[in-house]
Amino acid sequence: MPNATGKIIGVNGNLISVEVEGNVALNEVGYAVVGAQRLKSEVIRIRGNRAEMQVFESTRSIGIGDRVEFTGELLTVELGPGLLSRVFDGLQNPLPEVAEQHGFFLPRGVYMAPLDRTLKWQFAPAVAPGDTVRAADTLGTVPEGIFQHCIMVPFHMRGSYQVVSIAAPGEYTVDTPIAELKDAAGELHQVTMVFEWPVKRPITHFAQRLRPTEQMVTKVRIIDTFLPVALGGTYCIPGPFGAGKTVLQQVTSRNADVDIVIIAAVGERAGEVVETLREFPKLTDPRTGRSLMERTIIICNTSSMPVAAREASVYTAVTIAEYYRQMGLHILLLADSTSRWAQAMREMSGRLEEIPGEEAFPAYLESVVASFYERAGLVELNNSKKGSITIGGTVSPAGGNFEEPVTQATLKVVGAFHGLSRDRANARRYPAIDPLDSWSKYKGCNDPQRTEYARDIIFKGNEISQMMKVVGEEGTSISDYITYQKAEFLDRVYLQQDSFHPIDAAVSVERQRHVFELLFSILSAELKLENQEEARDFFNTMRQYFLDYNVAEWQSEQFKQLEDRIRTLLKSKQIGIDPVAKELVASTD
Repeated sequence: MPNATGKIIGVNGNLISVEVEGNVALNEVGYAVVGAQRLKSEVIRIRGNRAEMQVFESTRSIGIGDRVEFTGELLTVELGPGLLSRVFDGLQNPLPEVAEQHGFFLPRGVYMAPLDRTLKWQFAPAVAPGDTVRAADTLGTVPEGIFQHCIMVPFHMRGSYQVVSIAAPGEYTVDTPIAELKDAAGELHQVTMVFEWPVKRPITHFAQRLRPTEQMVTKVRIIDTFLPVALGGTYCIPGPFGAGKTVLQQVTSRNADVDIVIIAAVGERAGEVVETLREFPKLTDPRTGRSLMERTIIICNTSSMPVAAREASVYTAVTIAEYYRQMGLHILLLADSTSRWAQAMREMSGRLEEIPGEEAFPAYLESVVASFYERAGLVELNNSKKGSITIGGTVSPAGGNFEEPVTQATLKVVGAFHGLSRDRANARRYPAIDPLDSWSKYKGCNDPQRTEYARDIIFKGNEISQMMKVVGEEGTSISDYITYQKAEFLDRVYLQQDSFHPIDAAVSVERQRHVFELLFSILSAELKLENQEEARDFFNTMRQYFLDYNVAEWQSEQFKQLEDRIRTLLKSKQIGIDPVAKELVASTD
């Protein structure tokens, strides 16, 4: 049956209205033909013989009566070896290769194969003729960086298949047939290393979805201890411009205990995207000592690119993440920022003349955001291996207002909230995560009761700080002033972290536990301090010891000496332990 065709009857920005001849489906891909150019588009609404399509390119010079050719296929991505260390746009065009052929001003209507067709891969078979396989089963492996990339039965092949032949060990391109499979009807199917999958259809070829319980270690103290994230969990980082979202993402991507990092630059400013593209190849991977880009994929759409491409970049990134999860790997997907994606949805919704919701965002904003984050998760595969996708999305609310619709829609579906504060950023308290507003539903690396005790001191210290702005230090009791100093001490030496220091930038779980135990002994101590000046001197000295302690090599002689000084100073002023903390110590011991 021939594919449908159409004629453009209306153009509104990146939205075109098409009178269709034939049958089309929702999310089907079509090409608007403008002279010698074919501009990729997607059907987003159908009414009778009329279809609305979002164009992933500039619609300049598109006119009424121009032809549209439909493909009969949904918007897909290519899956196969060679995705790692690459930079793609939202349609999976390899940007460096496009720039090499066409210069840095990328022309519209140019689409290139995402995977290199000339590169040969060292294939090792994992099945033999006569074996029975089904979708997502491994036929063989090829080395890709530090991983063994699984060549799987394409996900669209339903039912069971018998292996008729399998390629011998050797080097093959991705288009070379490496297996021949026979279905139940006796029909033969040739399989290569590459296949396509629709980006808006989740990959569900696993035995069961598991509850995320294991922590994803980020080596950022405030996150791992107070605001943890689970492998297969979700979290969001809302914050105003300049609060440190990009730096926090780079630190997380470098040090997080995951196998592969996928960065989706969703409509961010070109300067921030360029910074990411320049910095990532220079970052050293702690696991291998080589470039972090070797296990990173970047999906790049700047704010100057067409708004429709922002949506494509989100779904392209999560589909590639699901593909690698099927190999039993743990993936971290960082989307920066989902606000730009939501703004693109608002723009397209307005052009479709849909009834607007709050702040003119579409009424279905929450369900679309939820469907994206629901594609995260920890799963048990059919071969009993476990794989996960952890999704961390940044949100850029106007003016840092967390009450706006995108932030609120995100908060309803994520498991952790790392809200960045303008005041903390201005005070140079990095990471600028506000410990008063942020929260997490996951379990951290330290005892939760002791963590809650320390967190309670932060809240009490904030209340006392607000009171001191009115009555001053002189009107504050010594017990309240000590609590305030403890909260400031905890903030300075544990919540804050130098992301550019070779030691303090990444703190292992073992060190975090050890340091937090020492910190807890200070926070829970009843101290003999006669007045505010003595209390201030004590905590200033303790803070300086602790800051030096944080940048000393783990278990080095200097580290042990500083710990002895801290314990000696504490012992000189301690007269007891807070009764509440005493009960916690007794219950945990």
